[in-house]
Amino acid sequence: MTRENKRAEIVKIGGELMIRGGFAKTGIEAVLKKARVPKGSFYYYFPSKEDFGLAVIDDVAEQMFGPLEACMSDASVRPLARIRNYLEAGLAAVDGKCCKQGCLLGDLGQELAHQNEKFRHRLEEVFSRWKACLAGCLAEARKRKELSAKADPEKLAGFILSGWEGAILRSKVARSVEPMKQFIDVLFGQVLVR
Repeated sequence: MTRENKRAEIVKIGGELMIRGGFAKTGIEAVLKKARVPKGSFYYYFPSKEDFGLAVIDDVAEQMFGPLEACMSDASVRPLARIRNYLEAGLAAVDGKCCKQGCLLGDLGQELAHQNEKFRHRLEEVFSRWKACLAGCLAEARKRKELSAKADPEKLAGFILSGWEGAILRSKVARSVEPMKQFIDVLFGQVLVR
């Protein structure tokens, strides 16, 4: 296995462990043991645990953005239906994990944004890119007259992103996807209406 492949494997394992226990509780030894990498080799791949955490954020973001960008740019589907499809797929993913896992980026944001400026900055970049994808789709919806001409795609995208992350958190706490369902119902039944 090449160095890049082993590094990618360590990052993937780190993400799996972090979604269960957070960044602080994810020990380097546990990651290396699961990856079958000698204990002293961590610093061969990462200068620090912080750099490792940033690599996990980048990896999770790239896994998310492929499907998100494909969904938001699918011209065969109406723009608002694209957003609904994306949210419904997220709801199904959380439901499939019995509401015990949600968005690792949201989890890390809650855990680390107030503790570490590098993490906060990187997460903000990811959330801004996510918001821009939604805003582009909403701008297209406004252009196609699915939304009012007065609708502000940037503000709506920020509202959707914040509301969605909150709904995921509530679903984890309630151990039910009902908060996510309610968010989708209100969003499409009362907010994104012409």
